[in-house]
Amino acid sequence: MITLSEKAASEIKTIMEQNGGTFEGVRVFVAGGGCSGLSYGMQIADEPATADDLVFEAGDVKIIVDVQSHQFLSGASIDFDESLQGGGFKINNPNAVKSCGCGSSFATEQSEGAAPGAKASGGGCGCGGSGGGCGSQ
Repeated sequence: MITLSEKAASEIKTIMEQNGGTFEGVRVFVAGGGCSGLSYGMQIADEPATADDLVFEAGDVKIIVDVQSHQFLSGASIDFDESLQGGGFKINNPNAVKSCGCGSSFATEQSEGAAPGAKASGGGCGCGGSGGGCGSQ
């Protein structure tokens, strides 16, 4: 299951309304790439879920996730942060054992072969404007 905070659901509804309001929901997915090996993706879904998708509902918003991505996202929660620095959608993923400093890239035990029970550690990819490249402390 993947959940949305009330704030994230409200922001998604606002985005849908600003873009015509006739969308199926929000598609959340994982793609290869990014500093830590896997990257999060979100997009407003204008096509219905397929037989290869799982659908969850939160705050009147459908969350559509393909089965492949769900193995990396199971138990994740999505929030929306309105801060000036680093504001936007934030994914809290209990499966991540390593993540990029900006939070858009991550690795799991499955994708990295990490020791069971290892915790996520931010790296600092320079996304925050201070530079340094991934792995900087």
